Amino acid sequence: MSGGRLEHAVAAFQRQEFGASVAAIIGFVDILLEDAGRHDLEEAVPDLQRMREAGVRLSALIAQVVDPTQRANDDIARLRHELRTPLNAIKGYGELLVEEARDSGRDSLLADLDKVLDLADRLLAEIDRMVEFAAAPPIEIVGNVLQTIKPLGEADLPDPSAASSRILIVDDNASNRDLLSRRLVREGHSVTAAESGPAALALTTAQSFDLVLLDLIMPGMSGFEVLCRLKVDAGTRHIPVIMISALDELDSTVRCIEAGAEDYLPKPFNPVLLRARIGACLEKKRLLDELHAEKERSEALLLNILPRTIVERMRRGETVIADRIAEATVLFSDLVDFTLLSATLTPEETVRLLGLLFSQFEDLAVRHGLETIKTIGDGYMVTGGILEPQSNAAAAVAEMALSMLETVERAGRAIDKRLQLRVGVHTGGPIVAGVLGTHKIAYDVWGDTVNTAKRMESYGLPGRVHISAETRRLLGDAFRFEPRGSLEIKGKGAMETYFVYRRE
Repeated sequence: MSGGRLEHAVAAFQRQEFGASVAAIIGFVDILLEDAGRHDLEEAVPDLQRMREAGVRLSALIAQVVDPTQRANDDIARLRHELRTPLNAIKGYGELLVEEARDSGRDSLLADLDKVLDLADRLLAEIDRMVEFAAAPPIEIVGNVLQTIKPLGEADLPDPSAASSRILIVDDNASNRDLLSRRLVREGHSVTAAESGPAALALTTAQSFDLVLLDLIMPGMSGFEVLCRLKVDAGTRHIPVIMISALDELDSTVRCIEAGAEDYLPKPFNPVLLRARIGACLEKKRLLDELHAEKERSEALLLNILPRTIVERMRRGETVIADRIAEATVLFSDLVDFTLLSATLTPEETVRLLGLLFSQFEDLAVRHGLETIKTIGDGYMVTGGILEPQSNAAAAVAEMALSMLETVERAGRAIDKRLQLRVGVHTGGPIVAGVLGTHKIAYDVWGDTVNTAKRMESYGLPGRVHISAETRRLLGDAFRFEPRGSLEIKGKGAMETYFVYRRE
């Protein structure tokens, strides 16, 4: 960094350090002016305006004192006098207002007036240090970071429980944190403040924020480093960040924007501009959150219609999805006499009951690694080994079928109705699977195996799982079986079938 640029950076840092309290004074006086107008305290307005004018003069003086391009070999005594004059005006008018507020019982002004007077006292104590900077020779090398003004005490902020947005303020200067917090809480936001980069990163890991206001120049870990760490972390990169700094060089702004900052504001900040930038950032985040939520809802809806692997294939550009599967296990189920039962229920009760049952069936399918294909009225179809080879597909389907019987029995007891399920299972192949439709798409399977599984269901008995001999062979000794002998199955002829149970 060149000597001129280095001096400019150090001057900016000094202006930030010394100017933070002045900016806080002006900010709190603005708040007091707003409150005076809102609470019919017009008699306080002239003195408050005089305090604000003194604050503006003081801000200009500090900028001149610390700027190496403007300062000259001024007389030390004159510098001290010029800096004290506006500060004494602020203290004088402020103390008069405190007395008047106490005498009239208008305590609403006291808290902010006390903050202004405390800041003025601290600035008076800092005048010698400011003058020393003005009288010092040009700086060649930046050593240690400048000491900050003594931190303020914890501010008594209003309850932010009804806040619209959660904002994190990161600034090593207590005056900046206090003023920003006061402003933002008044506008309905929930505010958390951090005094260092590591503290800010710890907070963003533990809590959720809608926006971060981040000081660029901080001791230890700089605001730029905090920004970079936030943006490389998948858990925090979505949080918008506004950088705030007295370092108003263009390249600093560009670096921050390139690193992922939403915006960049100079110190002391303009309250109107800050409010506008915060509002724009929060609105942008809200819209992005809504789009993300809508995308997640669309994704969930799509996955309710199509298997995830099929969705991924469609996204890769496959226009015709059709597969031939050598062997798979297919389950069909049907609620016994559900048409008669539904006549005794209201439409809402019918839909609620089917929704409950099918959602529990889907949970079972996921648990066993199976794929729900479709529902038809009160019928339910699930498959194993369709989307990917599954060595234990038959056992997984049989286990799910038995759990489905138990689910339906529990639901019947809950509504005090006789509710029974009939289930059929068959294993075979080949099976054709694919996606049909353009406006209303669906994933389906076809083949003799599907038809046979449907026959197993329709020739079964209530409360039983009816399986073919092919499925029985694959299940081995893992279950208990009851032979039904040879049944004449429509379209298939004589078939050996079984009822399956869990081993006791």
